[in-house]
Amino acid sequence: MIYYILAAIIGFVLGGAIVFAIWNKFLGKTLKKTLAEAEKEGELLKEQKLVEAKEKISRMQSELDRQANQRNQKIQQNEQRIKQQQQQLQQKQSELDRRLNDNENTRQNLQKQLDIVEQKKKEAEALLAEGRKMLEQIAGLSAEEAKKNLIEGLKDEAKTEAASYINEIMDDARMTANKEAKSIVIKTIQRVATETAVENSVTVFHIDSDEVKGRIIGREGRNIRALEAATGVEVVVDDTPEAIVLSCFDPVRREVARLALHQLVLDGRIHPARIEEVVAKVRKQLEEEIIETGKRTCIDMGVHGLHPELIRMIGKMKYRSSYGQNLLQHARETANLCAIMAAELGLNVKKARRAGLLHDIGKVPDDEPELPHAVLGAKIAEEYKEKPDIVNAIAAHHEECEMTSIIAPIVQICDAISGARPGARREIVEAYIKRLNDLENLAQSYPGVVKSYAIQAGRELRVIVGADKISDAEAEKLSADIARKIQTEMTYPGQVKITVIRETRSVAYAK
Repeated sequence: MIYYILAAIIGFVLGGAIVFAIWNKFLGKTLKKTLAEAEKEGELLKEQKLVEAKEKISRMQSELDRQANQRNQKIQQNEQRIKQQQQQLQQKQSELDRRLNDNENTRQNLQKQLDIVEQKKKEAEALLAEGRKMLEQIAGLSAEEAKKNLIEGLKDEAKTEAASYINEIMDDARMTANKEAKSIVIKTIQRVATETAVENSVTVFHIDSDEVKGRIIGREGRNIRALEAATGVEVVVDDTPEAIVLSCFDPVRREVARLALHQLVLDGRIHPARIEEVVAKVRKQLEEEIIETGKRTCIDMGVHGLHPELIRMIGKMKYRSSYGQNLLQHARETANLCAIMAAELGLNVKKARRAGLLHDIGKVPDDEPELPHAVLGAKIAEEYKEKPDIVNAIAAHHEECEMTSIIAPIVQICDAISGARPGARREIVEAYIKRLNDLENLAQSYPGVVKSYAIQAGRELRVIVGADKISDAEAEKLSADIARKIQTEMTYPGQVKITVIRETRSVAYAK
């Protein structure tokens, strides 16, 4: 077995040696051939690279030579330019030196001439002083005394001429002032279109048929009594076809009664409770209409920035009158006159129009204290932040206070122009309205009185008292007291009937 193994090992080694010898023989030839070919290719590549390197070096050398030549050319050009500039600078320097020399010569010549002029001046001053001395010796006065005498003479002459000139101007102003003022007033009046104001104390309410009259009167006249008690307006139902007359000196009350009747007739339900409800509603509507009228008036007149309360007072002017002249029309007309006159005089047109529109607001306050309407209007305007010149124009338009603003006399003049037109005012109507107001205020002054209404042109005074404040016996006494006070304090035609109304109402609600 061992021999077999050894034989196998020896055979394997011999076979491997034979195979290695054969493989080494063939491989050696191939390697030698490959190495030879590689050496040839390396030599070729080496030669090729050397040729390319030489070509590249040659190109780079030529490029460097070209750049060097260009640089040298630029350096040469710069050197030539610098040389030219140096030459030019040298020429300019020489020119400046020449001019400086010339200027120095000129300066020396001028200095010589100035010296000569100064010398001549001194000689002239010496001659002048010598001449002045000779004049003073001849005249017997010094130069200062002569100058003083001359100035005094010129002053006297100037004063005389100025006084004469001022007198001429004042005489001319006196001659032309009245003419100019009349011209301005006439032009102003001509440019304002006016209407003749006709104010009365009755309103005619038209109805479709006489059948409505019976419904308005009510059973035993209770509807008319309720309407009169609620509005303070006398309702006259007579034989006039299709018409009912509402009589009252206060335009606001008449308007409330007219609007309430209109709504009642349209609705068809006419009874005392409904009448009171409609009258209360109409009063609110009329207040809104007053505010709207005030706003519309301010817009039409171009007056802006007024306090809301002043706007309400302007609207309230629609239902007020001044000596029979509608107060709102009077205020608008005065405002237009003020604006035109201010424009003619070159003053502030907006301020003049504003003062003209507000000048009579003292006639329409809710409470009317014992003050002239101009002073009261000024206080109201001042309270609502109007400017001092506007306040002064309102206060001074009837000369209750001193005029301090330039527009105050304009407002006074334009107020007089508006009220002085033919037919604008009626003293009788104003006196009549004042008497009725005094009647109502007299009754209102007693304690326990809720409302008071003067009706039938002041021949009857209806006084409504609170049932919880005055008894029936006191009501009778109140009517006698009011009648006695009217007799002693007031002047009136005929007789005045005083009716004291006291009623008790009991209201309950079923729920």
